[in-house]
Amino acid sequence: MTESEHGHVWGVCDEVQGLFREPRRAVYELFDWAADGTDVRGWVGCRVWLVPEDRTLDPWLLEDAESLGRQGRSGALVLTGLDDYMGPPEGYRRPVRLHDGYRWLGSCREFARVLLDEQPAPSLVLRGLAPSDRLRRALATGTRRALDLDEAWLEIRDDHGAPLTDRLLRPKVRAWRPSSHGPALIDLELQDEVERPVPRYARPVWDRWLAGPPETAGAWTGLDTRQREAWLELVRERGCRLDRRSRPAGGVYELEGRHITDEPGLFLALGEAVNGPGGYFGGCVDALADCLRGGFGYTAPATLLWRNAATARDHLSHVLTANGTHYDLVALALEVLAEGRIRVVCE
Repeated sequence: MTESEHGHVWGVCDEVQGLFREPRRAVYELFDWAADGTDVRGWVGCRVWLVPEDRTLDPWLLEDAESLGRQGRSGALVLTGLDDYMGPPEGYRRPVRLHDGYRWLGSCREFARVLLDEQPAPSLVLRGLAPSDRLRRALATGTRRALDLDEAWLEIRDDHGAPLTDRLLRPKVRAWRPSSHGPALIDLELQDEVERPVPRYARPVWDRWLAGPPETAGAWTGLDTRQREAWLELVRERGCRLDRRSRPAGGVYELEGRHITDEPGLFLALGEAVNGPGGYFGGCVDALADCLRGGFGYTAPATLLWRNAATARDHLSHVLTANGTHYDLVALALEVLAEGRIRVVCE
């Protein structure tokens, strides 16, 4: 754990308790819900957009959305998810349509955001922590001001010590005690609402990456879209930390496309084609364009052999923008690759 402003190390620990927990989710009631086909139930999508039908306001994003079905006497559809508070205001009185980036889900007359009861800040326990001298002084002082560590980064490494990802904290020390992990170590309990806690569904993905990066390509192919998103997040955060030597121009990359059935699958396959198992080469079209400019193992020009390209075309040629406009993601990716001087041969 390091101080965010100057990078001073507060301490190094063996494990963190409380990092894996469900994020606080927003709850929406969608009144007079009319489904476009089958009513939505269970997990809905990584990104669900609420689009005002009159297009006078920007869409509202609800991430990792789940449907609880119709509830109450009104029969409103209830959705939960992580929102960014950007979009139609509370009590918006005009019809709204919903889509998940791939298809339209339905529409409602209006919606309401349900206010949940405030919950106490959870604890984050750094077990087996070797505290810095600065942290020892703060603990010895023991005042409220000394125990407020302001803002810090929790830097997470895999079992081999390689950087994997991080989380921003605003930690206040609740308690500390000698640790069973070894002499001179402590268990430090922090009052903190972790920015981006890791939800349960992503725990198997994290466990896999904490053991070290994959040694063979395609370790993500058996995952559902939700877990592929979690895998792609770790690939992106680890990939942006690596120092790579640019390979010579004229390289030939092979992309196996049998499992490109969703957007994260497209960028996971591209990353592994260019940079090997667990490799990163963009997590969206804009990031792909950035990677093509250099610094991510690629030197123009090159050739990409895209095998079984029909699978991606079947699943990603009619996706939706945030406001619901159809576009061809495969064609857009091919255009960006061509601009980056990668000649693509589809098979």
